[in-house]
Amino acid sequence: MQSKEIDLDDLVSFGNLELLAQQIVEGFITGLHKSPFHGFSVEFAEHRLYNEGDSIKNIDWKLFAKTDKLFVKRFEEETNLRCQILIDHSASMYYPEKGLNKFQFSCLSAAAIINLLKKQRDAFGVSLFAEEIEFHTPTKSTTVHQKYILSELNGYLDSNSLKSKQTEIIKNLHLIAEQIHKRSLVVLFSDLFQNSLDGDGLQEIFSAIQHLKYLKNEVIIFNIHDKKHEIDFDFENRPYHFIDMETNEQIKLNPSQFKEMYTVKMADFKKEIALKCAQYKVDLIDANLEDGFYPVLNAWLIKRNGMN
Repeated sequence: MQSKEIDLDDLVSFGNLELLAQQIVEGFITGLHKSPFHGFSVEFAEHRLYNEGDSIKNIDWKLFAKTDKLFVKRFEEETNLRCQILIDHSASMYYPEKGLNKFQFSCLSAAAIINLLKKQRDAFGVSLFAEEIEFHTPTKSTTVHQKYILSELNGYLDSNSLKSKQTEIIKNLHLIAEQIHKRSLVVLFSDLFQNSLDGDGLQEIFSAIQHLKYLKNEVIIFNIHDKKHEIDFDFENRPYHFIDMETNEQIKLNPSQFKEMYTVKMADFKKEIALKCAQYKVDLIDANLEDGFYPVLNAWLIKRNGMN
């Protein structure tokens, strides 16, 4: 499934993040109806599967007659899950400069996930971080809370005050771990760039993620990237002037002369991330900007269903 092209002008208009998220989710759900994705009902706002010990007075017998499965009616105050969405707001997330960048993609994906969480009456919160935690909410399942979060995200999307913010992901993951409910689903959107691509830096990041796991949280990482340039180093055969978005370090070179070295180092970096995610039992999803939003929502949905 592919998401339809998003009008980037809408991203900077107050209030449109909610509309865009609705469009993404509607397209996604329509795709689910047309796909062989079974075991999930998009009418999830009013029912959940019957569990042994539930009161039989809440069983929907009409639905049982249609599906031959036991469902119980769910009430407004019920919350099945708490989900805290973490978004990396460092300067590297503003790449590429043209088209949808990684931060915009993350905010739209988060808004779409919140839309689905709201439909399920699950609780949701959002944390944005760069050098410090810039925005943090507790988890709630109300419409007011949803509109507040989307309004704040709109403000960040419309802001131009980002220059040279570095990633302090390790410190902030530890801080967030102490602020959120235990046994939550933690969803992290980040490129995982932390000053260097060496193993020590990654080990510190995953030590912070282990802090989240120690507190009985489930973790899913959406590793956001622009595959063509950041992974494959696919540039025209001519000199370029590269500027580090977080440190402002600059270098002039012809990418074709360094492509092999770069891609080997990046492949090692990605392999190390995958190995550590497997070690710490963390779900890892490579989220390429060109693939659109549906793979993100599909991966989240599979994870969410697995926690029922």
